[in-house]
Amino acid sequence: MTGVPASAARRGAVPKPKAASTVRPVSLWNIANILTMVRLLLVPAFVLLMVAEDGHDPAWRSFAWAAFTVAMITDLFDGELARRYDLVTDFGKIADPIADKAIMGAALICLSALSDLPWWVTGVILFRELGITLLRFWVIRHGVIPASRGGKLKTLTQGVAVGMYVLALTGPLATARWWAMAVAVVLTVVTGLDYVRQAVVLRRAGLAAEKATPTSKAAPTSSGTSSRTPSSASSAPAASGRDGERDGDGEGDNAGPAGNTGNSGSAENAGNKRKAGGEGS
Repeated sequence: MTGVPASAARRGAVPKPKAASTVRPVSLWNIANILTMVRLLLVPAFVLLMVAEDGHDPAWRSFAWAAFTVAMITDLFDGELARRYDLVTDFGKIADPIADKAIMGAALICLSALSDLPWWVTGVILFRELGITLLRFWVIRHGVIPASRGGKLKTLTQGVAVGMYVLALTGPLATARWWAMAVAVVLTVVTGLDYVRQAVVLRRAGLAAEKATPTSKAAPTSSGTSSRTPSSASSAPAASGRDGERDGDGEGDNAGPAGNTGNSGSAENAGNKRKAGGEGS
């Protein structure tokens, strides 16, 4: 007696037990988080450089532009590194969007305080960024609003326009930065309205799915046992396979008697979710 099921012995292969968890721990001090921390530290340094010598000295404004540019470059790399090398952490999910909005908000407020940029432009951009953040939390239980191409183009245009305003430009370049900021404001408003539309659609779909999902379980019979149906009775011997289905979010539908395919689907989907989560920082 070997304790191996006859069906497994006939197939000539005995499934090996898998490890309880294959997710490797991610250190807080990884390259993605370090870049995010650098961007956070650059915010106060940027503000000090902007207000030095009454805020209109070309040399100090050039140093401020350099700090702003480094911060924007780190924003391009930290998220990509976190997704590519599976370095997504809870700290990164929280700190990354804070750092993004902190450096942009500091630049806009400083420019408006120095009378280089109208306050209504700063108000429109900051209102949009804060509103979209709150909107994501409003629908987070129903799903995640993905970053769109328009949103990425908006971020790039904002960075270029604000960077041009940080520099002490004159002549044609000063006119060019006005047009760059005008395009950034238009993209800010248009993409903001598109995010609102996506949030409303996502929330309606989520609420409809919740209403359509049955919540009641099988009622017990008079003998105290649950009533059986042909489908439930036939699925009883493959209990581990059903567990694979639930863990694998449906990937275990084609699982064998031991539910191995469902468990592999679980590991794959878990990795995908971690990557998607990084996209949400």
